[in-house]
Amino acid sequence: MELSKSDLFSVIKDIIIQSRLRVFRAANSALLESYWQIGKLIVEDEQAGKARADYGKSTLKNLSQLLTMEFGKGFDESNLRNIRGFYLAFPIRDALRHELSWTHYRLLSRLETEQKRDYYLSESITSNWNSRELQRQINSLAFERLVSNNIQQDSQQEIENFLKDPYIFEFLGLNTNAKNSERELESSIIDHIQKFLLEFWERFCFRSQATTHCN
Repeated sequence: MELSKSDLFSVIKDIIIQSRLRVFRAANSALLESYWQIGKLIVEDEQAGKARADYGKSTLKNLSQLLTMEFGKGFDESNLRNIRGFYLAFPIRDALRHELSWTHYRLLSRLETEQKRDYYLSESITSNWNSRELQRQINSLAFERLVSNNIQQDSQQEIENFLKDPYIFEFLGLNTNAKNSERELESSIIDHIQKFLLEFWERFCFRSQATTHCN
């Protein structure tokens, strides 16, 4: 089938884009795999698998100089430190997600907890965040806000579950068959707290017999 010039251009353009995408994915996977292996070797040699070195070895500095001389830029001491942190944060190689770039993993590796890393990793994939958007979400404390909202929702649900208990209604002096408003519930709770405090204070005064302090 003969194609028009515009159609021919579009088809060739798509072929080039898809080819470049496959090359990028392959290169990205290879980069992540190699950085993970390098990080593993650094940790095993410098730190004996621990989170921090027990003594001051100049491994990264010396290694950086040798690698830079051999391969050029990309292996300075700062990046080797990032590579080491990458392995420590993601020690299971098969769990690496190759949809994410090295820049994604560099940002994720700096997060303090595994829970936080898992959240941002999952959201980066699900929401198709690029590394700039990931950085923005981290800076805006998206994870912390989510956790805070969940705690509030869980607390509210727990309160609602308690208030569904007929014994709670009985304790508050409310009709278990009636639909009580939030204001009625709040008022009853406050009343019972006030009564409890008054009774406690009276008992304290009686037992201490310190009437001068109780008037």
